[in-house]
Amino acid sequence: MKKGIHPRYEPVVFRDKSADFAFLTRSTATSTETITWEDGNEYPVIDVEISAASHPFYTGQAKVMDTAGRVERFRRRYGKAQS
Repeated sequence: MKKGIHPRYEPVVFRDKSADFAFLTRSTATSTETITWEDGNEYPVIDVEISAASHPFYTGQAKVMDTAGRVERFRRRYGKAQS
């Protein structure tokens, strides 16, 4: 790899404020805001609007759509044209 062309890859905390959830990972994303993590070190923090802790699919609160009703309505509307 060429020297000096790649962004810095450092530990960063991503924080989901809506779910009061944060995790430490490595990323090329940067921030001027910092947070003191559980290990006592300070890391840049990036606030996100949604994460696995607050997304309806991962929390099990996703709504199931009535697809059978939509399919039947489609068949009633356009099924006669094929006859």
